Amino acid sequence: MRHGLRMVIVPGNLMQKFLHLSQRNTDRNIETCGILAGQLRHDQLVITHLLVPEQIGTCDSCTTQREEDLFDFQDQHDLITFGWIHTHPTQTSFLSSVDLHTHCAYQRMMPEAIAIVCAPRYSEYVNILYSSGTIVIPQF
Repeated sequence: MRHGLRMVIVPGNLMQKFLHLSQRNTDRNIETCGILAGQLRHDQLVITHLLVPEQIGTCDSCTTQREEDLFDFQDQHDLITFGWIHTHPTQTSFLSSVDLHTHCAYQRMMPEAIAIVCAPRYSEYVNILYSSGTIVIPQF
């Protein structure tokens, strides 16, 4: 039986790739969000996929659409949701009260769930990590 929290492995280029994918929205001051998914390997949570679902965004919010397509993709590829990522195109990097409530739901499903906020205008990133856990960001 496992005690404690598992290590989360995040690809070193994840934020760079996400910022590239979200650039068009960022240029228009629209938030973009994505799902961090992956697989359990040797009792570690390894993020292997950045999923950017269909969505509607504003300067300070992002709402996913057609979530069933996302669930189908994850099911077909044996992927587990480990957290989420989103941009703050007009603000600094912080977790708003809405972000905190959103993340609470993720952590209820998986205590190790992480959230990443990217503020490209300020070259800032913030990660919310689970308590007493370890996150590893390999440099590729």
